[in-house]
Amino acid sequence: ALAAGPAAAAAAAGASGAGAVDEVATWVQYDLNTGETLYDIDFDPQDPNHGFVVGARGLFYETKDGGKRWVSRSFANLSKGQDISYRFQAVTVNGPEVWIVGKPALLLHSKDGGASWKKVPVSRKLPGDPRLMKALAPGKAEMATSSGAVYLTENDGKNWKSIVKETVDATLNRVSSSGVQGASYYTGTLKEIKRTDDGRYLAVAQRGNFYLTFMPGENRWVPHNRVSARRIQSMGFRTTSNGDPWEGVWMSLNGGYVTNCTDPKYAEFDSNSKDIFKNASIRTGGIGIIDAAFRTQDEGWAVGGSGVIYTTKDGGKSWGFDSAGNDLPCNLYNVKFFKGGQVGYMIGNNGILLRK
Repeated sequence: ALAAGPAAAAAAAGASGAGAVDEVATWVQYDLNTGETLYDIDFDPQDPNHGFVVGARGLFYETKDGGKRWVSRSFANLSKGQDISYRFQAVTVNGPEVWIVGKPALLLHSKDGGASWKKVPVSRKLPGDPRLMKALAPGKAEMATSSGAVYLTENDGKNWKSIVKETVDATLNRVSSSGVQGASYYTGTLKEIKRTDDGRYLAVAQRGNFYLTFMPGENRWVPHNRVSARRIQSMGFRTTSNGDPWEGVWMSLNGGYVTNCTDPKYAEFDSNSKDIFKNASIRTGGIGIIDAAFRTQDEGWAVGGSGVIYTTKDGGKSWGFDSAGNDLPCNLYNVKFFKGGQVGYMIGNNGILLRK
């Protein structure tokens, strides 16, 4: 059994067989009845039943039964109506530690599993807006901003230590002459930033004309060329949620194209992206792929506009359409797996959440 309780077992029934592609009930749809966009979801690795989902206009839901029931929550320390003006973009949970990132720039921190919250001041001197948080231990968390700054706090956000020693702007000024095309068009912001559990980062420039990597122990981001004239829509790591060793990254391009790289050279400065990324076989009809996640080395799931869902059974070489995306009244922006790959979620707009 994948999880306690008949509802979870039923939701997971379609996920157990290798031929799950054609089964209708692989993903079960939940409507949170908000009509708002859901931006992020996270579960506590120490208690897989405890999770949060956050979204537009101060949307904030909590579950304590592994995602079968979601309860709307609000913040006592944001005055009434004030939370509605915030878009909660990211949430991270680790035991009693919970952090939420909002826009306009806002950091909320809980030390008791979400029962009470404190606003953590965000310095006006901060390069960019907080975009991503990772709760690491009590009082300890890592934050990345839309300008590629990465900071670590070990005292609940009172002080932050810079991990990246050079701004992306400065790095590009230094290396643009050495062949990273599009660097001169850099607008100062990243449209996307991802982090692995072991602290590796991947980012896409706002215009989608190049990507950047940052490895723990390095001093600066490393910029890399895109693989073709098409702009990068999105990127992510190929890490598996069941813990199988799996190297590399995936990249989606405008027009619904997907490419994969299983070579660690994707993060090396002088490697040629065109040589190490391989095109995947996928028919999207031009609909862009916004996010993807691998449950195992073989099985992966991808989501995009118009509620489309694709799945792969060969490690991303070929992708097929999944019927769970039929007639979904939303776009899907995010796919994540938890509990060692046993439970998966897809979230998007219109308050729709899919659970597997």
